[in-house]
Amino acid sequence: ELPPSEFMQVADSTWLVLSVVSNGREPPGCQATGVTKIARSVIAPLAEHHVSVLMLSTYQTDFILVRERDLPVVIHTLAGEFDIYKEESGECVPVTSDDVSNGFLKPKPSASPMLHPVQSPQTRFCVLTVAPDTLPAIATMLIDVLFYSHSPPWDAATSSQDLDSITFFSFSLIEGYISIVMDAETQKRFPSDLLLTSSTGELWRMVRIGGQPLGFDECGIVAQIAEPLAAADISAYYISTFNFDHALVPEEGIAEVIQLLQQRQESGR
Repeated sequence: ELPPSEFMQVADSTWLVLSVVSNGREPPGCQATGVTKIARSVIAPLAEHHVSVLMLSTYQTDFILVRERDLPVVIHTLAGEFDIYKEESGECVPVTSDDVSNGFLKPKPSASPMLHPVQSPQTRFCVLTVAPDTLPAIATMLIDVLFYSHSPPWDAATSSQDLDSITFFSFSLIEGYISIVMDAETQKRFPSDLLLTSSTGELWRMVRIGGQPLGFDECGIVAQIAEPLAAADISAYYISTFNFDHALVPEEGIAEVIQLLQQRQESGR
C-alpha cells in the first residue's frame, strides 16, 4: 500500500518465513530454537544448496526468511531431518518432498562463499521487549528515536576499519509480540519500568558483517557467523538488514567471538 517513490528500494523477491522449533512443529509451550543451534542442521545445508536466507532474531524466537522461489529446494534439503508444516487457515498441515517434486530443480553446486569483513564497534546494546498494552506510553519516544534523532552520517571510509560506535535501533512487532534492540545510552531515554529484559539484564556487543551492501543473491553469510559460534556454544541474536548483517553476542564473550571469526577468515583465505 506504500506509494511508489524514487527514494524507496524494494528487493525483487517475495520471502517466506520459517520457524524452527524443538520438535518440528509449534504446539503451545514448545521451545523455539536459536540461530546457533540450527547452524549445522538448517543454515549450513541451505547455504550448500545455494539458498540465500535472511535471519531475524526477536526477543521471543528466531525466524529464517527464504525466497518463495527457493521453497522447493528448501523443503527437499530439510525434509530428511525435519518434519515440515505449512500454515493453512490457522492449522499446521504436513508438507512432504512429494508436494514440491514437480517444481524441484536440482541445486547447482555452490562455490565457496565469500568471507566478508567483520567489524565490532564498542557500542553496548540491550535486547528488550515491552507489553503491547504499554506501547502507547513509549510511542512518542519510539518515533523520535526511529525518525528524528540525529545520527552520524555514514561514511564509506569507515567500511575499511573498525567502528568506535554504531547507530543501530531495531523494532519488530510480530503477531503481537514486540522486540527492541537499542544501545545502552538510548535505553536511558525510556521509562525503565516499561522495558523488559532477561533477569540477568545482560548487555550485548555487535559484530557487523560486510564492508559494503551485501545484496540477497549471495549465500553463506549467516553460516559464516553462526557455524563458528555454534561450535563454541556461544549464543547469538542475529538481524539481517537490507545492507548488512548484524550478530549480537553477550558482552563477556566478545573477545572470544572476534578471535573465532578472525580464525575463520584466515582459514578461508
